[in-house]
Amino acid sequence: GYAPTDVDSWLKVFKKCKEFGLNMIRFHSYCPPEAAFTAADLVGIYLQPEGPSWPNHGIKLGNGMAIDRYLLDETKRMVRMYGNHPSFCMLAAGNEPAGNWVEWCGDFVDYWKSAGDTRRVYCGASVGGGWAFEPRSQYHVRGRARGLNWNKRAPQSIDDFYNDITRIEQRGKSGVKKFDINEPFLSHEQGQWCVFPDLKEIDRYKGAYKAGNFEIFKSLLEQGGMAHLSEKFLEASGKLQTLAYKYEIERNLRTPDYAGFQLLALNDYSGQGSALVGVLNVFWEEKGYCTSKEWRNFCAPVVPLAKFPKFIYADGDTVAVDFELYNASESALPNASVKYVMNTDGKKILEETYRLGQVPLGKNIVMPSVAKKITVSEAPLKVTLTATVSSNNKEVGENSWEFWVYPDTGVLPVPDDILVADCFDKQVIDRLSAGGKVLLTVAGKVKYGNDVVQRYLPVFWNTSWFKMRPPHTTGTLIHKEHPLFDRFQSDTWANLNWWELVNNAQVMNLANFPRTYQSPVQPIDTWHLCRKLGMVVEAEVNGGKLFMTSMDINTKLDKRHVARHMRNAILKYMSSGDFKPEMKVDTSVIVQILNEEAPKINMFTNESPDELKPQIK
Repeated sequence: GYAPTDVDSWLKVFKKCKEFGLNMIRFHSYCPPEAAFTAADLVGIYLQPEGPSWPNHGIKLGNGMAIDRYLLDETKRMVRMYGNHPSFCMLAAGNEPAGNWVEWCGDFVDYWKSAGDTRRVYCGASVGGGWAFEPRSQYHVRGRARGLNWNKRAPQSIDDFYNDITRIEQRGKSGVKKFDINEPFLSHEQGQWCVFPDLKEIDRYKGAYKAGNFEIFKSLLEQGGMAHLSEKFLEASGKLQTLAYKYEIERNLRTPDYAGFQLLALNDYSGQGSALVGVLNVFWEEKGYCTSKEWRNFCAPVVPLAKFPKFIYADGDTVAVDFELYNASESALPNASVKYVMNTDGKKILEETYRLGQVPLGKNIVMPSVAKKITVSEAPLKVTLTATVSSNNKEVGENSWEFWVYPDTGVLPVPDDILVADCFDKQVIDRLSAGGKVLLTVAGKVKYGNDVVQRYLPVFWNTSWFKMRPPHTTGTLIHKEHPLFDRFQSDTWANLNWWELVNNAQVMNLANFPRTYQSPVQPIDTWHLCRKLGMVVEAEVNGGKLFMTSMDINTKLDKRHVARHMRNAILKYMSSGDFKPEMKVDTSVIVQILNEEAPKINMFTNESPDELKPQIK
């Protein structure tokens, strides 16, 4: 339960960070032992130790409490002991303070400036986006400009954080204050995208650190009849987590004047409700869905950046993409060139190489654009665009992006033997009772499952610590072995082409379906509840064949290419011999999905069970 005090342990951590393209480490509200500084010196990594306090849990700065003198005295001792280590080049007073902290932290920075110790730069505190602005810091670490805005708009890679890091406006009792930012600006605790637990870790925890939390999650999964899916949940959610990190880091790197970012962590954090925010586990090991090579495509000293206006195109569209280069390497890149390649289904459809000459240090370095008109017939194409930058004929940076081109086949007419309906009424029941086929589209009409809020992006931190704050899902598992996906090409997880089908879309709670049944499109619930969810259900009902979906496959199909293709794929599947549901359910189970509210779950009430109250008292 304490930080390691030997150099080798810290070398392992820092080398792993460097392997994943990181060049600095922030120590959240503490100072590491000297072994960490020695290891960082050897590896070559910047450190930001902090005063050992998180002064907003009853303790406040600038109110005359003992913490004021303690933090100043302790940071003096830190500098006296470790100040000559070249890795110790940043210092902050602590994390997210409360009280009269702005004035106190400003005085803290001024003290170190007046001390004449220019071996490092000084920041008042590392703070989230809701904290006030402290103007006297030599650099700022703030959570104001981070994340992705894909809950409200379709994914793209053009926008940036520039307006959020150059000027801050704050409302206070005296009105609105405006601050123009001239100092380096770093994002605070960027990322925090979650992944489903890797239950294989359970046996690795020993003694007081036994993984009781993971054992609970495993039990919940078993209760829901999904224990056999834990590895698939990890893989599907891990791919989405990696994608979210990729596009958030790229958004930071293409923002003019943004000085960098600090991730919350590269590995998981087992405290505060189990924050599974890492692509590495708590032991600093890969989990199997993202390698250091893949991560360094978008997190490295040299990163090509593509500016996609969208990732979904229609047949005959010209895919036009601008490019920039981020160069934070040791020096300018002499004799540089960039090669662009588009591949689909193992076939190369574009290859272009351009000479760049000498590329300077810096960011937003303009590179040649790419434009390619792509035509498709009946099946969509998933295309990978790769940009490789070389200097003196040696590769120095490579990055890649996926996009999709969908055929403009129009909306298929509904076959005569299929009834399409949006409510479970007498007409539907009569058709099923006659042995017919029904496509039931219930987007926006689900009751049993409407307490589960789904976004495209995954859970932030966790749903326990943030009181079930949405979203509640962390990706979607696509069961590609289902014959529907012979007609709708897909990965085993919700890649970017699934955004218009799952973002802000309802899920169905399948708790009352047969235990062995899994939806072909299976949203992954928060691991604190592990409810069995689905966006597609097929069953034999009253002797007929029912296909029910909560995906919106009805509206604006002229613009929503993926939804149109999904609707067509469903109709083709239902018209084929593959459509033969094996599961039988009563009409009451279907009616419940549409008419019955799921019981509200409050895991976090402050009231104690009656049998515990005497003991607590």
